[in-house]
Amino acid sequence: MITVAIVDDHPIFRDGLRAVLATLDDVETLWEAGTAAEALRLAQQAPPDVVLMDLHLPGMSGIEATRQLTTGAGPRVLVLTMLEDGPSLLAAVQAGAHGYLVKGADRDEIERALWSVAHGQAVFGPEVARRLLDAFALGGTQPPSPFPELTDREQEVLELLASGLDNRTISRRLHLGEKTVRNYVSNILAKLHVTSRYDAADLARQAGVGQRSEPSE
Repeated sequence: MITVAIVDDHPIFRDGLRAVLATLDDVETLWEAGTAAEALRLAQQAPPDVVLMDLHLPGMSGIEATRQLTTGAGPRVLVLTMLEDGPSLLAAVQAGAHGYLVKGADRDEIERALWSVAHGQAVFGPEVARRLLDAFALGGTQPPSPFPELTDREQEVLELLASGLDNRTISRRLHLGEKTVRNYVSNILAKLHVTSRYDAADLARQAGVGQRSEPSE
């Protein structure tokens, strides 16, 4: 029997995935979580064999949750996410993920991946493996971003937000219009599931992004 945990912030997706797992022989869903913090707490109370992990989570990212879960003799992590870009793949692997599936994988793919990961194998489909190799070739020596759901430009804006800069100063630093910066900030808030730039800045600083002491110009 393989015990599985589901970590995803969308209840409807969790319901659908739980229904799929219920059709698999010798697979038991142990618990579900909508945030990384909840997953870490539940994993201590009832450690599963495999955690099905989304990367795009509110608060702490799935990347950081994967890193903490796989420390020591923790469960094995099989990423199941919409993100299929090279940096996200690379960050997940460097954080300790044992497999990577893109949402839309069918029942048989999920079943094979669960059994493989549970028995010590790594699982990456041909397309995922190709993107992963490309990511290593282009930037494998770079540390993974704590917010892989953000584009490179959005990460630049977030770093400046976390450093205490206002939109006008950010626009000058990055040679962008203020309206463009506001659009980037709105995208960042939506992707990080926070309601204000201050919450985004706090979240970034907690992940080691930006410097609290830098003043606005």
